[in-house]
Amino acid sequence: MMAKTAYQPIIGGLPGDPVSSRPDVPSLRGAPVQHEHTVRRQASYARGDDTVPYDRELIRSGGRSSSDRRRQATARRPPRRRALREEQPRRRGGFLRTVRWILLVAVIALVAGGVLLGTRAAAFNATVTDTPFVSTALLGPLNGSDRVNVIMVGYGGADHDGAYLADSIQVLSIDPETDTTTTIPIPRDLWIEGVDAFSQNGKVNEVFAVGHATTGTVDGAAERLAEVVSTVTGLEIEHWLTIDFEGFREMVDAVGGVTIDNPTRFCWTTIEEFHFAGRWEMGCFEQGLLALDGDEALTYTRARYTSVVDESTDFARSVRQARIISALRGSLGEGGIGAIGPGLGLMDAMEGRVRTDLSVVDLFLLSGHLNSDRRLELTEGPVLTATTNTIGQYILVPTGWTGPGSYGPIRAYLEAGLAEPIESPMPDAP
Repeated sequence: MMAKTAYQPIIGGLPGDPVSSRPDVPSLRGAPVQHEHTVRRQASYARGDDTVPYDRELIRSGGRSSSDRRRQATARRPPRRRALREEQPRRRGGFLRTVRWILLVAVIALVAGGVLLGTRAAAFNATVTDTPFVSTALLGPLNGSDRVNVIMVGYGGADHDGAYLADSIQVLSIDPETDTTTTIPIPRDLWIEGVDAFSQNGKVNEVFAVGHATTGTVDGAAERLAEVVSTVTGLEIEHWLTIDFEGFREMVDAVGGVTIDNPTRFCWTTIEEFHFAGRWEMGCFEQGLLALDGDEALTYTRARYTSVVDESTDFARSVRQARIISALRGSLGEGGIGAIGPGLGLMDAMEGRVRTDLSVVDLFLLSGHLNSDRRLELTEGPVLTATTNTIGQYILVPTGWTGPGSYGPIRAYLEAGLAEPIESPMPDAP
């Protein structure tokens, strides 16, 4: 018969557990430190206190209560990541990436727009000049010290009577040192005789027609006229620009019309007999601000038979032309992006209607000098004298004319006038 083993209370186990049956229960020597309330509980049980409740969780945990484990778990719990993230400053990477994308898109748009605009300008260049697109004849001179002179010619075109008779002739004389422009209108009745480039003799407006008939091109006509006017005025005219009536009309319409300030009311007619009879059946231009479309602007600049004597002269016509040109220039504003739309419209209007020896780059440079600061007019009296030629035509010759090639008075007048400083630059549209 098997002997019974005495029961003794063992710390950390059930009361009365046989020692031999719990070899894995650690002894007091080397035992882990117990919590104070646990020790008191076990001591009370050893004294025979039957009131100690049976704590299964305490037994299973090796002497650790459930409240102890909860406190330990709570003490060891790591801080939540969300709280850490909330304490960190918000990164700006997203905003900066957005800005970079916006800048990138803007650069791409500008490059693409520049390419398209350059392509359009190159195509326009090919229709108005034989000068290469990527070239400039004015950039250096306009930043130099010598005057730059460009002759501008308006003519009727193939659809008009006297198609290649010059209707208006003006010289733009630009002083780079003062950045000012003087406009010199050339009266189309100015008599040309004794000039090598025009041996036929005739009015200056006929030079353009003879040049066209001789060369078969507008370019040849303009070059011939520039050479003759250089001889008469003593100015070195190296560049030229021409436009026909239709191109002028389309340019005005391309910018939506122009508004000018007309200082004098006048009526007009296209028939010379009506002019002498005082019949003004074609219409009138009132004093004050006038909004003109292409047809009206062309009529305004060309009117010769008017109800006001002073408005019937070539000098008055040149002033009216200057008003329209100034208004066209004003439609482009100060340049920049806002000028692109009107500029493209003007290019469309000028294709096939304008010819020049300047590149489109030079035309852009020249556009900044279309608003003249001063006018030097070759008027009757001090400079010119009215007379008739051998066939009775009304002509103008230099005052003191002594014979063919006697243009000294004109040269001296212009030289002195251009030497005078421009104290208060004023628009060329009085």
